[in-house]
Amino acid sequence: MSSKQALPGDKIAIIEEFETGQNTFDDGHSIRSLVVGTPEFDKTNRVAKINGIKKPAVPKPGNVIVGNVSALMNNMFAINVMYIDGRPTHAGLEVICQARGAKKRILVRVGDIATAKVISLLNGVIHAIISEPELGVLFSTCNKCAGSIVSMGSSVKCVDCGYIEERKLSTKFGNSDFIKFDSN
Repeated sequence: MSSKQALPGDKIAIIEEFETGQNTFDDGHSIRSLVVGTPEFDKTNRVAKINGIKKPAVPKPGNVIVGNVSALMNNMFAINVMYIDGRPTHAGLEVICQARGAKKRILVRVGDIATAKVISLLNGVIHAIISEPELGVLFSTCNKCAGSIVSMGSSVKCVDCGYIEERKLSTKFGNSDFIKFDSN
């Protein structure tokens, strides 16, 4: 058979020629792919397998993520994941953070760069917290004029218009050392 990309269910060989290997299954007549990847045939051992494409990185409990706040809801907000433990990711995943005990308090705004710690993966949803001191907003702009802001304890003040607003700031707020460039 061909060595081009195979999709799940694609026929890659017949059972008279090869046995099933990694990421393949036998449908009774043919050997078929279980994953997206490139077929590989071991002619010595007569085994067909699929070398799967690299899976996207998914944060696990305990991982620290850095991302862009993408949505605010009543008592929670979503962060679009850009880094997992300092390594860039392009998986397009979001984590949900609960805003427990934050009645009438604004923890983050859409567009803020924030860091959070993953606490669980439950029913396909990644849950995170920002309650620890080093977690929270790393970078933001003024909500009124989009100007530069400076920290004032648990609040931020716009340098341009003077607007003051409360945020859950990280102890690393204003530092850009959270950005790590891939050397490849």
